[in-house]
Amino acid sequence: MLYYLLYEVLHLQYQALGPLRVFGYPSFRALLAAMTATLICLLLGRPMIAWLRRLKYGQEIREEGVKAHQAKKGTPTMGGVLIITGIISGTLLWADLSNPFVWVALLALLAHGAIGFLDDYLKIAKRQNLGLQGRWKLLGQGATALVIGGILIGGDYATRLSVPFFKDFQPDLTPWLYIPFMMLVMTGSSNAVNLTDGLDGLAISTTFVVAFALTLLCYVTGLPELAQYLNLPPQPKALEVTVFCAALAGASLGFLWFNAPPAEVFMGDVGSLAIGGCIGCVAIIIKQEFLLIILGGVFVIETLSVMLQVSYYKLTKDPQTGIGKRIFKMSPLHHHFELTGWKESKIVFRFLIAQIFFALLALATLKLR
Repeated sequence: MLYYLLYEVLHLQYQALGPLRVFGYPSFRALLAAMTATLICLLLGRPMIAWLRRLKYGQEIREEGVKAHQAKKGTPTMGGVLIITGIISGTLLWADLSNPFVWVALLALLAHGAIGFLDDYLKIAKRQNLGLQGRWKLLGQGATALVIGGILIGGDYATRLSVPFFKDFQPDLTPWLYIPFMMLVMTGSSNAVNLTDGLDGLAISTTFVVAFALTLLCYVTGLPELAQYLNLPPQPKALEVTVFCAALAGASLGFLWFNAPPAEVFMGDVGSLAIGGCIGCVAIIIKQEFLLIILGGVFVIETLSVMLQVSYYKLTKDPQTGIGKRIFKMSPLHHHFELTGWKESKIVFRFLIAQIFFALLALATLKLR
């Protein structure tokens, strides 16, 4: 909106104030989007927490979970609405809204956020940590990815994949194969962030690192000369998604102010599913679906820990007792370290360090081809 007013109207149409041309640069508007999203979260955070307390939208804690977490029962949840508000505000104010990829990213954010909102609401209504059934959640995520896939494939979107470390290996999938692949990427990303959201500040701090790296990747992908130099599939329209990713990074910082240990508010599934869904969507837009595995290293490890735990438990289940063996004391992995005696803040900081390393590794692969 402000981009259109300051650049399209005042600068281009009326030739007013030459310095306004700076708003034509996505890099500058990305900085403004990040700052806008951060400030909106900081300004609205306290009133929203108070509002959630009045509604008694408190977090329910599993009885079989980490005992120390029982003290967190009743902490306001659904704070992800604040994150979504910051992202949308920063994007709508500073992005070129004629760009279709911007709307695709916003659709992924809102659709996954709606699924998470329903899940959170059911948990609150039932007064237990069981919300939307898994199959319905997956159905909603799959349907969202299917719609987004149809929108992208229906435009000038290429289905050729970019594989890290391999310069010339770029398999081209048919639309009938690529859309299921997209569904796997978006659903996996959405649920991975959801599984990581178990400690104060963990999911949102690692999200900031991923969002910052995606901002850089969108920028280089959107500049054809730079993309070709780095052997990335050029996508000029992805340049504007830089603004969206910057807004995601800014909203993450703003929310972390209130979610840092001890958390005053939890993001809930409305936040984690929305974040994971839009991260997966952005990776698809810039053709970095495989790189996302490295870039979101902490999210991947957390997800694998759950998959390994469940699979091993089922494989070793005693037919008589129905009890199996465990690899970890508890999954996801951050709970395992809690039960080994690590303090919550130590786990969060160490996982954050690991995530920064994964992000640097992902960016390094741009030259390791």
